[in-house]
Amino acid sequence: MKHNMNNLTITNLNLQDKHGKKLISNLNVEIKAGEVLSLMGPSGCGKSTLLHAIAGHPLNDFSVTGDVSLNGKSLNSTPVEERNIGFLFQDDLLFPHLNVWQNLAFSLPDSVKKKDRKEQALLALKQQNLIDLADKNPSQISGGQRARISMIRMLLAKPCAVLLDEPFNKLDQQLRQEFRQWVFDLIKQNSLPVLMVTHDQEDIPLNSQTIIWPV
Repeated sequence: MKHNMNNLTITNLNLQDKHGKKLISNLNVEIKAGEVLSLMGPSGCGKSTLLHAIAGHPLNDFSVTGDVSLNGKSLNSTPVEERNIGFLFQDDLLFPHLNVWQNLAFSLPDSVKKKDRKEQALLALKQQNLIDLADKNPSQISGGQRARISMIRMLLAKPCAVLLDEPFNKLDQQLRQEFRQWVFDLIKQNSLPVLMVTHDQEDIPLNSQTIIWPV
């Protein structure tokens, strides 16, 4: 399923810590469908916190003001589970007690009937040439494979925008390059706006908007 009109817009966003120190001032960006906006900066400067704020996660030690909207609709008062934003972390966060296809089936929208979930999960694996992993547990597959399964799981939830928090960080150099290209290809195919946090200049795709901290 392709989304053609997804735009993620951040307007006058300010982020400060509990001591009143400003980490972000008046951030204004628009990320169009299929585009990647990259955020770079030193550790502890609020990049990951910004992603959590956009996703709607509670921020105990920070306060955030400004507006986040998706396709022209403000998300400020929208609960996390209704924001329709995919989030990919450094860790794969797969459920260890479920096998690969069950992990994928878990993320499918509620509208998918129980009897169709396995079939859709297997189809997603087949499309990415990973069908051999279907019945394996996360502990039985490699780090690179787990990273791919995490990405597929996130996309199966049909997000309208994606947040990437250093998702390539734990992979070795060659794997990192392959996985990175695969991720950006999928983002383009699905016409998703993406906000990515990274420390590595090489993670940034060509023609990506880039913001260097502090902002």
